[in-house]
Amino acid sequence: MSVHEDEIPLTAEVAAERVVALRPDLAGCRLRILPEVGTTSHIVRIGDSLAARFPRRRAEMEQVRRVLEREQRAMTEFARASPVRAPVPEGVGDPGPEFPLPWSLQTWVPGTPATPRGVERCATIAHQLATLIGALRDADPGERRFSGGGRGGRLTDHDDWVAHCLHRSEHLLPVDGLRRMWERARCLPREDPDALCHGDLIPANLLVDGDVAADALDGTGTAPRLVGVLDTGGFGPADPALDLVVAWHLLDTERRSVLREQLQASDLQWARGAAWALEQALGLVWYYESTLPAMADLGRTTLGRLLEDPVLA
Repeated sequence: MSVHEDEIPLTAEVAAERVVALRPDLAGCRLRILPEVGTTSHIVRIGDSLAARFPRRRAEMEQVRRVLEREQRAMTEFARASPVRAPVPEGVGDPGPEFPLPWSLQTWVPGTPATPRGVERCATIAHQLATLIGALRDADPGERRFSGGGRGGRLTDHDDWVAHCLHRSEHLLPVDGLRRMWERARCLPREDPDALCHGDLIPANLLVDGDVAADALDGTGTAPRLVGVLDTGGFGPADPALDLVVAWHLLDTERRSVLREQLQASDLQWARGAAWALEQALGLVWYYESTLPAMADLGRTTLGRLLEDPVLA
C-alpha cells in the first residue's frame, strides 16, 4: 500500500538491479523489501549486513542526491558520537530505468524496533536514552547552527502546520484541548544554544533487545537494552530540547522523570521538548490513519501522554 500520494513504487527486482549496479559483488545476495518500515524511504535488507534506502516520494533528482550525500556525512558523524550502534554509510546509488531517483546504501544494525508502549516502564532504557542524548549534545557542532524550517528551530514557524493538522484531526482527536496546549507551547522562549541532535527519536528509530514483556511487567527476565539507533542522517545542530521528544514517544511518567533527572533538563527545556513532541504527534494520526497504522498509533499514544502530563498546562 502507498503511504504518500506521490509515492514511487519499488519492487524487489528493481531494487536488486540498482544494488548490483552499485555493488556487483552483491549479485545473488538475498534481498527483501521491509514493507512496514520507513515513512520517507523504502527500506531494503540485503543479506545480513547491509540495507538500502530508496526514496518513497518524487522529487528533483539532483536535489535528492545532495540530500543523500549530506545525510551520509551526518551518519558518519553520528556513528562516531553515539554510544550505541548506528548505521555506517556505504555510498549513494544512481537512478535507473525503473527507479528515477538516487538512493543510499548503509550497514544493517540488528535489533528489534521499539514500540510506543513496549519499553515504557523500563528504567534501563530511560538511562540509556539520556546517555545517548547527552553524548550527542557533547559532540562539537563547530560553527554550524540550525537552518531551515523543520523541527528544532522556532516553534512559531509551525503554526500553519499545526492548524492544518488540527483541522484534519477534528473527527479523530480532542482538538480543542490540543489547540489550547499548542497555544501555550508555541510561546515558550528559548534559553539554550543549538546542540547536535538526532532530530527524530521516535520508537521506530530505536532498536532494543532483551525480554521486553518480562521486564516491563515484573522486573524478571533479561532487561531490554537499547542496542541501536536508526535514521541518523538528520544529525545536526538544533534546539537541544528536540531530542527530548523521546520522553513522550516512548516512556511513562516515572521513566520520563528518570531521563529528565539524568539530563538535568530545566523546566523550560523540558517544556520545549514536550512542545516538539506535540508538533510531531499532531501530524501522525490523520496522515497515517489508513496507510501506516503503527505511526498513527504512535501519534495517539504520544498525545495521550502529553494530555495527562502537566508540563504544558
